[in-house]
Amino acid sequence: MRVLKATILTAACLAALAARAEGPGLGQPLSPEEIPFYATHILPDGTGLPEGGGTAVEGAELFATLCAACHGETGIEGPIEPVVGPNETFARPAGRYWPYATTLFDYTRRSMPFHQPKSLEDDEVYAVTAYILHRNGLIGENERMDSESLPAVVMPNRENVISLWDLQGDEPY
Repeated sequence: MRVLKATILTAACLAALAARAEGPGLGQPLSPEEIPFYATHILPDGTGLPEGGGTAVEGAELFATLCAACHGETGIEGPIEPVVGPNETFARPAGRYWPYATTLFDYTRRSMPFHQPKSLEDDEVYAVTAYILHRNGLIGENERMDSESLPAVVMPNRENVISLWDLQGDEPY
């Protein structure tokens, strides 16, 4: 009887391990040609920023069309964390408390709009980023954000964030 129980337990464990090794079956693997599109990154100093640019004036219409449903008509109302603020509910909106303007660009480029991430052209991401920075009082509405000007924007909370980029030196952690 013990041998039978041990055999059944062993078979169950092996089946569970085999199922786990296959993964949950979510998503689909990327082809080698697709990987560069998804594996981009932008560093705080602007390394990796694409060509192109945009202004807050250009970004206002895009924000109203693509962003307002989640972030509010003016970027303050929500229901998802507002990018402008702070307001009563969210004390640390991205447009004022993230340490680098390049982080705002990178996050927007990778994740927005929520219903269709990575669907914005680079000029559109620059324009929406410029709109958010303008609404937070950090740049003028006609100031063009591009690979040169965006890294130069000093975010108000930069000094209150511990940056691994600064701490790692020549060797990453």
